[in-house]
Formats: sequence, C-alpha cells, structure tokens
Amino acid sequence: MIRQGVILAGGMASRLGPLAETTPKPILPIGDRPFLAWLMREMIRFGITDFILLAGHLAERLREAIEPIRRTLPRAVTITVSEEPERAGTGGAVFHARAHLAPHFLLCNGDSLFDCNLARLLGAPPGGLARIVLRAVPDASRYGVVTLDGERVTAFAERPQHGGAGLINAGLYLMSREIVAHLTPRGSLERDVLPALAARGELRGLVAHGYFRDIGIPADLARAATEIPRQLHRKALFLDRDGVINVDHGYVGTRERFVWVPGAQAAIRAATEAGWHVFVVTNQAGIARGFYDEAAVAALHAWMVAALRQAGGNIDDIRFCPYHPEAPIAAYRRESDWRKPGPGMILDLIRAWEIDPARALLVGDKESDMAAAASAGIRGLLFPGGDLAAFLAPHLIPPTLTAEC
Repeated sequence: MIRQGVILAGGMASRLGPLAETTPKPILPIGDRPFLAWLMREMIRFGITDFILLAGHLAERLREAIEPIRRTLPRAVTITVSEEPERAGTGGAVFHARAHLAPHFLLCNGDSLFDCNLARLLGAPPGGLARIVLRAVPDASRYGVVTLDGERVTAFAERPQHGGAGLINAGLYLMSREIVAHLTPRGSLERDVLPALAARGELRGLVAHGYFRDIGIPADLARAATEIPRQLHRKALFLDRDGVINVDHGYVGTRERFVWVPGAQAAIRAATEAGWHVFVVTNQAGIARGFYDEAAVAALHAWMVAALRQAGGNIDDIRFCPYHPEAPIAAYRRESDWRKPGPGMILDLIRAWEIDPARALLVGDKESDMAAAASAGIRGLLFPGGDLAAFLAPHLIPPTLTAEC
C-alpha cells in the first residue's frame, strides 16, 4: 500500500500579500489549526503515515509548525522536511527530495484541498510514471485543460478562449520514483514534466468529484476558514467485523478463512464516496484464546484494507480488543472497556478523529454491539444478515458540497 505523502509547501504566496509575509501559505490558520494539518489528516485517512514536506520560502517557520501540527493528527506519523537549495519550481522541489522518495508516493499541492475518494487513486494498478487526479468543471476558461483517451492523458492545453466544460488538474498525483529521471534541479511539473509524459503516453488520468478549495487569494482563504472545518468534520460509520464485513466462521484470524459478507465491499465504497469516515471496531478474543496472535490480526486487516481500496472503498481506522476475562493466555486475561459491550474502542476513535457522536452510526450483528453503541452515545443498527450494501443504502446520504466541484 502507498504510505508516503509528498507535499509541495515552498511557494511564495505573493497573491496573499501581508497575510503570508512571515508565514508559509500551507500553515496559515484554517479554523483551529494550520491548513497543512487538515491536508495531512485527509491523507492519513487513506493510509499515508510518512510525510515529506518540500520546503523553500520560510522553511524554518514550516519546521517550527511541525510539532503543533503533529499534535492535531489522529495517528502517529513521520514528517521530514526537504528544503530546496534555491528557488527550484515544483519539479525541482521533487528532484531535490529524491533521496527521501519511496518507490511510489502520493504528491499534492500544499495550498489546495480536493475532498475526493483517494482510494480510487491509491488502489489503482501501477501504470506509467504517474497518475493525475482531474476535476470536471463547468467553465474551464480560468484553467489549462487536460484531454483523456480512456485513462491515458493525451495532452495539456492552454485556457480555452470561449469557455465551456473541461477537465483540469486537481493537484493530486500518484507517482513512481522513476519519474526523477525526467526531472531537473529547476523546473515545473505542470509546464515541463507532465506535458512531456503525456506526449510519451506515460501519464494516466483519473476523474474525481468533490469539494475543492484553493487558499491562494485572500477571499478563498477566508472561505476556507469556515468551509473546511465544516466539510472535514465528517459523519462516521462504525462497523463490527465478524458477521458484518466478513462471514463469522468463528475466530477468523487469517486471510484463508476470511469470506466477505455479500455487499460489504460495495457498502464501504458507498460510505467512502458519500464522504463518511469508516471505522472497524472488533472483539478479537481469538488472540486471548491462542488461536492467532496480534500480528496475524494486523496482517489480515492490512490485506482487508488493501482489497477495499482496490474496490474503491476505504477504512479510515481500526480498533480491536484482544482481551477476555477468561483467557487461557494470562497476558490477555482481564476485563477491558474496549471489549464490547464496553464502548472503549468507539470512544477512542471518537477522540482521535474528533467525531460528533450525534453524526455517528454503528452497524453490528449482536446485542453487545448495540450496547456498546448506546454506551458511546451513538446510534446502533442491528444487521440481520443478507446484503450489507442494501441494508446501509437508506442511511448513507452524501454531504452537500459547498465549493466548486
């Protein structure tokens, strides 16, 4: 799975004037935290835990913001700053970070947020040197436009003189480290590198839809301050695992015994597309009973998440409880409020991801799940079996988009 996110954070922010004279644009305040914290939080949802910040202008101020940002994030992450030796452009910034790059990485602009389903990008099979996320806009006269043949990007064009709908670059890319061979110490990805890749047939495109906001001018920065916190404090779907996501064969701890419940992948994809957080909360007494260990459960969950991303869905985070009061293994023999019907797993996710319990829902197949939901102050739905997607469909209402899509 893709674990590395590379963020272009070295721009001059000249259009913001005094607002960004002493503060890099990506760390300007949006609500109660820097813009970069919101951006990283979104990437963490999709499994990114290793961040490279490509710095230039006011790099030291960016470094000073890292620890305060880290305290706002829902998971532990690594953060590395790669500072360009001179003004290098977007392509040059990636070139100078080449020693830090993973074999495949997510690259994004540090001054815009596109709230789209990144699972469709990160779960896609490798193809060419890069995949670019595109937005369909009703009036492309302000932008350069991109043309597609299937999923292959064929050209980048100038702004259309007479307007009209078109596809534009959303500033999100899945890249192979091999792209470094096509970079130079100074240069622009947008003007120099991507058009050349398209001409050689080495650039793929993915059209996505969702809320978008750039913070490059004062009016858009002001809009972002109210829109982004409202947009990204999401509804949350909590799912039990055995009997809801997979068929409950009893103590399922390996991939070989894992069978998807009908409609489970479609349900999770629908929730992801509708803008919900999706969490898993599962009792795993099989660990306490010695049927498998915690590493096996972690490996199974990693496989499950990867399979869901390939299907276009996402699980933002998982909690499991290995304890049981009658466990044969002494290390796991104890009471725990994480074990349902206790609410501990749910409450921990609510805290980490800043969830409003009134906007959360748990689906489980046992009364203990319903009791855990009630104790956590969220609504519970008892799943009777059958097709999970059909069961959940009436409850998944997409959010109202409040910015250009």
